Amino acid sequence: MSLTPLISSVRVLGAPAERHEEILTPEALEFIGRLDAAFADRRLEILKERRRRSAHLASGTPLDFSRASAAVRADTDWRVAEPAPGLSDRRVEITGPPERRMAINALNSGAKVWMADFEDATAPTWNNAVGGQLNLLDAIERRIDFTTAEGKEYRLGADLATIMVRPRGWHLTEDHLEIDGRPVPASLVDFGLYFFHCAQRQIDAGYGPYFYLPKLENRYEARLWNDIFLSAQDLLGIPRGTVRATVLIETITAAFEMEEILYELREHSAGLNAGRWDYLFSLIKTFGHRTDFQLPDRAAVTMTAPFMRAYTELLVRTCHRRGAHAIGGMAAHVPSRDPDANAAAFAKVRLDKEREAEDGFDGSWVAHPGLVPLCREVFDGVLGDRPHQLERTREDVEVTAADLLSVRRIAAPPTSEGVRSNIAVALRYFDAWLRGSGAVALNGLMEDAATAEIARVQIWQWLRHDRVDRSTVIDLLDAECAALENEDPQALVLEAREVFVDSALSVQLPLFFTPDAYTRHLVRRVPAEVNA
Repeated sequence: MSLTPLISSVRVLGAPAERHEEILTPEALEFIGRLDAAFADRRLEILKERRRRSAHLASGTPLDFSRASAAVRADTDWRVAEPAPGLSDRRVEITGPPERRMAINALNSGAKVWMADFEDATAPTWNNAVGGQLNLLDAIERRIDFTTAEGKEYRLGADLATIMVRPRGWHLTEDHLEIDGRPVPASLVDFGLYFFHCAQRQIDAGYGPYFYLPKLENRYEARLWNDIFLSAQDLLGIPRGTVRATVLIETITAAFEMEEILYELREHSAGLNAGRWDYLFSLIKTFGHRTDFQLPDRAAVTMTAPFMRAYTELLVRTCHRRGAHAIGGMAAHVPSRDPDANAAAFAKVRLDKEREAEDGFDGSWVAHPGLVPLCREVFDGVLGDRPHQLERTREDVEVTAADLLSVRRIAAPPTSEGVRSNIAVALRYFDAWLRGSGAVALNGLMEDAATAEIARVQIWQWLRHDRVDRSTVIDLLDAECAALENEDPQALVLEAREVFVDSALSVQLPLFFTPDAYTRHLVRRVPAEVNA
């Protein structure tokens, strides 16, 4: 599609690579430029509001349900849009980066939905950002394939998962694309490139452009996304309401505005998801300065904790009250060759999925194809032939602000193993991320940026409240650095250690580890040929 040229063009600063020109076309960059011109300033206002509210909460302002939006919650008449094609039955969803082999495995896995994750499961190198878009385009055109060095071939089957795309969050920029000397918001890049190239192709295939929206903190951020959807659809001549988006409720402030978020997105809404690890990360980040919000080891914070039960039950009630899907949290186990270890891990996953299905969730997440049959079996047992259980409105659920914030009921000091584990996981994840991998199997679990975030903020919180000595943390960090160097001589030990120190041991807690680590370690500015 030809668009009228903008005054300000998009400059490509990333190094060109094979087939990049198929994605970074002048028309696609022009589309990105239009989205940037319309919404980049609003993004900055969103980030400014996040900082303002964070300061208010840190100063003691109570967190509660908004009085200003009480009428939205009280109005029983409004509903979100009907499920879009391919999104009615979501009993099993698999997540992962849009890497070629993983994409094929996910699409073939038997899951109903594959969330192609440009956010927590992808290290934002330039090749990953553009290559992921190429893989999505190839998957939709059914020309994606992969052959290993050993000759093993990966091809698409007949029954494929529906594709949903998770762009990067509002806090990130894509420094390899520039307008007027400033980087383009990463969210607009990931959304815009996929929408420009694949929206009409997905419609022609009987589906549509579907998304997951990460790390929203309030209804105004949902409104911004809704306006982006309207603008994008209008620019490309796609009917309004074609886009569908599921919002991850993975910040503590968003948990207090679930209905409002659905309301803002209602013609484009595909429900809410319980993003459990980022939710805990957000809780610590928001209230880590307070002595009454000290969580125990992350392994000890299960979904049966009272404040987590309140969060998930409120999510189901909110979604079903408005006709929206409620999607459960991640099962991160990676099957191993040890049958005893698998049996124990699968038993835990089964209990978790049974709780979700019985609570009213319409589906849930897994990180590995090997967990798809188990998750599907559990939800089949509750749903049967029904695509969902939206009729279960959970009117029995009553959740107060105090319920969502009742952390002290599970408060406990960290164990030495918990401290060591957090350091080990964060360090190894930072190393993998710096080398270009955002989804990493560690100790039988698929770890991503969310688990690294909670690991490092727990260390920060425990240091702040004198639950562990700084010297102890440094000693453990040095020991893990030595162990990592022995495990893999190619590991970026010094760089990973630097990221850990900067993000976990500083006086002021960085809101995310990714922005600083990205600009210091991943950005490579090499002028390219293609510009809008």
